[in-house]
Amino acid sequence: MTDHDHASDRPQKRLDRKPRVTVTRHLAAAVETRMSDLFEANLNLTDEPMSRDAIVAAMQDCDVLVPTVTDRIDASVIEAAGPDLRLIANFGAGTEHLDLKAAAARKIIVTNTPGVFTDDTADLTMAGIIGVPRRVREGVELIRSGKWTGWAPTAMLGRKLGGKYLGILGMGRIGQAVAHRARAFGLEILYHNRKRLPEAVERMFGATWVESIDELVAQADILTLHCPATPETRGIIDARRIGLMKEGASLINTARGDLVDYEALIAALEAGHLAGAGLDVYPDEPNVDPRLIRHPNVMTLPHIGSATREGREDSGMKVIANIRMWADGHRPPDQVLTGLR
Repeated sequence: MTDHDHASDRPQKRLDRKPRVTVTRHLAAAVETRMSDLFEANLNLTDEPMSRDAIVAAMQDCDVLVPTVTDRIDASVIEAAGPDLRLIANFGAGTEHLDLKAAAARKIIVTNTPGVFTDDTADLTMAGIIGVPRRVREGVELIRSGKWTGWAPTAMLGRKLGGKYLGILGMGRIGQAVAHRARAFGLEILYHNRKRLPEAVERMFGATWVESIDELVAQADILTLHCPATPETRGIIDARRIGLMKEGASLINTARGDLVDYEALIAALEAGHLAGAGLDVYPDEPNVDPRLIRHPNVMTLPHIGSATREGREDSGMKVIANIRMWADGHRPPDQVLTGLR
């Protein structure tokens, strides 16, 4: 690590005034109230996403920026920041919308809120893991259409979960939480990760390591994605890998829309190669391809994996804790390491 990188990670001296904090989106009431008490807070009470120009203007006159995943804080935005901006306290765990190298070059510390949404996202993932094989979306539509004619021995037949293979791509916090839940439904857990988990952890989750992504995709009856969005993972589930999936398999994505080639996914769904999909994220949000919405066995959800009152409030309180530690001249507890050398 160079001296420059040491400097970018070094806490600043304690502020002798309230930090000036700009928040880009409307947060939970308890969080905003606490921020207003502790900081000189510039809040977004309308919840209209701030434009790029508005974010740049706000960064001219604040010490701390609190963005969310909907804000693209790239190198040019960071370069345009005022001299007092010393902390980007992100609301959420993901940092792919932030240029960490550019922040480090400006000696701006970046924090996030890891672990807060693990259980919430895992719970929603299970909704897809259960709901797609059991055709829950179709069942709801059938009732609402008024066309249901009653129980029949061969009507609305789905697929049972017990004994099926759940493939987990990305076995971090959320992937492990999904594995923990899925075992209770009798699913056999397969996983692939950048690094294999210790044997004791594998035993705890009843999980079997699969060496390659291709092998995982080919073995899974249900494939669920829990890897971060990086240049390496963009389109990681492409047409070739979707073609490797079993006939009648399902795909669940509550991670990031960019992980999947959605054109290839739609083609596989329309051809009947895949039985269905459970989707909470999309590559061009808030736009969702109408073909996904029309498909009878695709659960299309509006990016609500982390949308619980408790989780969103806890994430806001983590942001506050990071700002307070930084303002006191200490290293924030959730500082994101740039990895620069």
